[in-house]
Amino acid sequence: MTFDPVLPPVTPVPMKDRISSVFLQYGRLDVIDGAFVLVDDNGVRTVIPVGAIACIFLEPGTRVSHAAVHLAAQAGTLLVWVGEAGVRLYAAGQPGGARSDRLLYQARLALDPELRLRVVRRMYEARFNEAAPERRSVEQLRGIEGARVRAIYRALARQCDVPWTHREYDPESWETGDIANRCLSAATACLYGITEAAVLAAGYAPAVGFIHTGKPLSFVYDIADIFKFSGVVPMAFRIAGKLHRRGSDGRGSEGEVRRACRDLFREEKTLAQIIPMIESVLSAGGVTPEPALGVVGPAFPDAAASGDPGHRA
Repeated sequence: MTFDPVLPPVTPVPMKDRISSVFLQYGRLDVIDGAFVLVDDNGVRTVIPVGAIACIFLEPGTRVSHAAVHLAAQAGTLLVWVGEAGVRLYAAGQPGGARSDRLLYQARLALDPELRLRVVRRMYEARFNEAAPERRSVEQLRGIEGARVRAIYRALARQCDVPWTHREYDPESWETGDIANRCLSAATACLYGITEAAVLAAGYAPAVGFIHTGKPLSFVYDIADIFKFSGVVPMAFRIAGKLHRRGSDGRGSEGEVRRACRDLFREEKTLAQIIPMIESVLSAGGVTPEPALGVVGPAFPDAAASGDPGHRA
């Protein structure tokens, strides 16, 4: 005997059309009457439009039911467990996951020194709006990029009238950081979250990077860095400068930065830009995704995905 489902199947909203992210704390995330709901200790329910959100950050004090994780996976929404202020990442779900053809394509580009250099050069060009210097290795380009980034930090600090020495982030001692570094860490955490969601939705592996290597989110850092200095970093310095002029010690700055990131991502349609940028930088390698020879298909093929290419459902 079969039964008709109570609810229609979830049809994920394309990543480019979603809200970037929300932060949740102090409540139980559950599915009630078919809706994704945060219930606090007083029983107050807040409905979360899970299918229209790219990434949900779960701060301390949040519990998640199995049904909520299931629905988030169906909707292609990334759940990220973070520390206080949202700047320390403990774990993340995987609503999409790398597709075999795209994973092999990404790995081929990363493992071939010549192809990897082509991709890194395209990333440099996308980030700084100019061609990368000729006859430079990946390591040399990384050094040049680092020097330029430090110069940009200094220039923005002067422009926004905020004290600055160097970029520093200690997740074990968050409260000891200066205002500028705390604002920067909060802003980049938001950017990394939605970038990871986009990387997974596109069917690629977050860990297989080109400039950054050896980290679980190496490729996320590669892609996020392309957008960082055109949006979240200047915004973080502006907020830090405003707080400094007020004589603030920086407490509560994270919430202001998050709201500013939310508005910035919406205004600039950041999510709509990330996946095309991924495809653009990888295309610099000059090869195309294709199944490996001799691959045997599944005994029971899955139905066609209803969301982005990396979506499982």
